[in-house]
Amino acid sequence: MGIKGRHWALPAALLALVLPMATGCDSAPSTRLKPTAGPATTVARVCAEPASGPAKAPAGAVTVDPAKPGDLAAKTKSRPPNTTFWLRPGRHRLDKDRYAQVVPKKGDVYLGAPGAVLDGRRTNQYAFSGNAPGVTIRYLTVRGFVAPQNEGVVNHDSADGWVIEHTTIQDNSGAGLMAGARQQVRASCLRDNGQYGMNAYKGNGPISGLVLEGNEITGNNTDDWERKQEGCGCTGGVKFWAVDGADVRGNWVHDNRGTGLWADTDNNDFLIEDNVLEANDGAALIYETSYNAVVRGNTIRRNNWVEGRKYADRGDSFPFATVYLSESGGEPRVRARTDKIEIARNLLEDNWSGITLWENADRFCNSPANTSSGDCTLLVKNTKRCAQPAIATAPLYDDCRWRTQRVDIHDNRFVLDKSVVGCTVKCDRMAVLANYGTYPDWSPYQGDRVAEAITGKQHNRWHDNTYVGPWRFVAHDPSRVLDSGQWQGTPYRQDAGSTFRAQDGG
Repeated sequence: MGIKGRHWALPAALLALVLPMATGCDSAPSTRLKPTAGPATTVARVCAEPASGPAKAPAGAVTVDPAKPGDLAAKTKSRPPNTTFWLRPGRHRLDKDRYAQVVPKKGDVYLGAPGAVLDGRRTNQYAFSGNAPGVTIRYLTVRGFVAPQNEGVVNHDSADGWVIEHTTIQDNSGAGLMAGARQQVRASCLRDNGQYGMNAYKGNGPISGLVLEGNEITGNNTDDWERKQEGCGCTGGVKFWAVDGADVRGNWVHDNRGTGLWADTDNNDFLIEDNVLEANDGAALIYETSYNAVVRGNTIRRNNWVEGRKYADRGDSFPFATVYLSESGGEPRVRARTDKIEIARNLLEDNWSGITLWENADRFCNSPANTSSGDCTLLVKNTKRCAQPAIATAPLYDDCRWRTQRVDIHDNRFVLDKSVVGCTVKCDRMAVLANYGTYPDWSPYQGDRVAEAITGKQHNRWHDNTYVGPWRFVAHDPSRVLDSGQWQGTPYRQDAGSTFRAQDGG
């Protein structure tokens, strides 16, 4: 992750129960994507009220007996592809071997009866694995599996075209769920897993056409991986790696120990809309070394209280944000439904700070400071090309770095009451900045070149927003803390058409 140059590692019924939420304001349509009216007004409470599966076996289904350990895996192995399995009520188990697992065939369907649980008993590592495409899992609880770090329990091998609906995946180690191309995860509960609720990673990626809709994603990272590996950047509700095309819509992402949603390294073409992101220990959303996204109509509140306060208490002046764009921007040469990053019509209320646009001057392809495991931008296939003397001139000067550019932040409502957040300073920032480039010694980005570019030359723009509360603004570098007049004035000229008031008038 690219915070300040620190080194980091690596149509079902959707709403089981709804609660009223705050609403926001309308604005003009987004480019090339159907607009929504404002922040999310409902929340998916699928963990508290999960939908029930069929009480009787559907016609033609194979019945699985919970009284026989290993029955599900054995019957899956012996049946042909496109078989439907109905798991009777009760606790289903695999064999005691740690590597015992269910290996579906193409098009297999798994349906849980009311009360059907697949329990790994803290013994088995994986529940469902293999490369078979088009597998469906519905109405089943999967719990108690012990996948290793960065590995997942359901769809362990990131097979394509899986559908996960009305399923509870909870109390597992590692990631509850992995993702493959065209995977759909709907109306499911991803809760209290040791590392991630879902890890969208495919070793031979990218992953395309991912849908995450109407889910509740809560309480994940129970193993507190940042304590085990400080700076690992390996925690939160959902992590996305090299996903090309994702719709993340109508989810309730809350109370995760770490970041809520985190897109890290060469992701592209995300639509993040109508979600409720709240009370996550870290940022609600991180979009890092990635491209082209629309973030709209979300309710984002009470996030980053734990991590933001931790750094503030250390005396760190960096504007740690609730929505954090790190080396990410719009790029017309990378095909997507939009050619910018648009953040519009969201409500951000009582978070630790607001939106930070950041670019690490020392992080680029072939730099030792690139923490993305040797990856390069989507514009340069051969990382070794990013070297002197070619990197010092066009096109590689631009193409060898992920640039925070073409970010359009408009028609949002930013509300901050410091008495609610419980802070006095450093929780009130909106920012666009970079560090002073120093490393490596052959870098063409040394000095304040990147800071000058992100602040004034890369078409990053705030406008037509509403601010309530004591907001401050950071530009160029952490030392430049501005009031709203300075932010709107020369040379920054940000937030044209925006309104500022100290308190909410109701």
